[in-house]
Order: sequence, then structure tokens, then C-alpha cells
Amino acid sequence: MHDSPVALITGGGSGIGAAVARQLLAAGHRVTVTGRGERRLRDFADALGNPAGLLTVAGDAASYDDVRGAVERTLGEYGRLDTVVSNAGFATHDSVADGDPAGWPEMVLTNVLGPAFLVRASVDALKETRGRIVLVGSVAGLVPTPGNLYGATKWAVTGLAENTRRQVTEFGVGVTLVAPGRVETPFWHGYGSLPPGRLLTADQIADSVVWAIRQPAGVDVNTVVVRPLGQPN
Repeated sequence: MHDSPVALITGGGSGIGAAVARQLLAAGHRVTVTGRGERRLRDFADALGNPAGLLTVAGDAASYDDVRGAVERTLGEYGRLDTVVSNAGFATHDSVADGDPAGWPEMVLTNVLGPAFLVRASVDALKETRGRIVLVGSVAGLVPTPGNLYGATKWAVTGLAENTRRQVTEFGVGVTLVAPGRVETPFWHGYGSLPPGRLLTADQIADSVVWAIRQPAGVDVNTVVVRPLGQPN
């Protein structure tokens, strides 16, 4: 285990982040998962049998101190960092014309500054391992929809992925944007119901994330868009 690769996943206690963590652990990686809820992280670790290669760190992805602390704990525990996956994020499921602005600052901080904080906190360690940054975006960050402020935050993630790639590629660090379509995850809890039509599973999105992470040295997969068949937008 001392030479196995190390990944840090924000928002890793449920949904897509948890699916990525499970697949990477199964592939022999050591994994740190973060999340705001200590109980959820404990439950996640317990469900996996508390494997030796799993570290859970409670913290807020929208706090640079918390993100930097998670990176430092990972390096202290494992001695290296090969991959970061910025997965933490949520939607207020309202619109700019008739929504409640009270929930917007937290969404923007988590969805936009969160990935930027993770890049900043981890980039020096990733330069040493010639590692990879994975940003989980959304098709909402590629296709405009009426009044969708959540979509605007994901457009920011789309831009951040390419801006980051242009800065770090010379150091051998890869950057991948994974943009899922509709996925059956806790993301929809605030919406009140699942959207109509076929949905992808968290494991299907994790397949794409892990595929990008496990590309051969020198290969940089930059954008992966994954929709369920039948989703038009």
C-alpha cells in the first residue's frame, strides 16, 4: 500500500463521490473523502468495513482552510497525492427570476470557489506526482437553461477546468472535466422528486471518472460528457 496511488475526493460520502471512492479503493488506491457531515462519513466508512486505505475528513469544500487541511492530512497520512476529485456541490433548484436568493451564496461558494480552492491547495503535491485534477461539472454547464443559476455555477466549472489545464499542463498535471447528465443521486432531494425519464447511476459516472484517472502516462483526457439515452439537453 505504501506505493499505491492516493486520491482525495470532496463530497465523497454519498452519490458520485462515494461511488468514485469505492471504485478507486477496489482498484488499490488509497483514498481520502471529505464532507460536511461527520456521521455520513462514518456511515460510509463503516459500510466499507473501515478499510486501512480510507481516510475520512470532515470539512466544508467552500472553506479554503478546510480544503487545505484535508490535503495536509492526506499528505501526512499517505505521503503523496496523485489525484483530486472536486465533487462537492449542490443546487437550490430555483431560478434567478423567482427563486430565493438566501440560498445562492452558499451554492456559488461551494460550486465555484470549492473547485478553485481544491486546485490551489493540491497543485504543488500534484506537480510532484504528475497527477490529475478531476472537476465534476454538469451538462448544465454546457447547455443553457432558463434562469438556471446552478447551471451558471457549472459554466464556471467548465471554464475553470480549461483555465487550470492551460496553467498546469506544463508541469505534467492532467485536468479532466466530467459533465454528467441526469443522475440518480441525493442531488435531487432538494428538488422534491426525481426528474422524468431514464437516469444514470452514480456508478456509471464513477466509471468515467476512474477511466480518466487511470489513463496511461502522457495521456490527458480533458472533457467527458455522459448523458442517459433520451436526455435531449
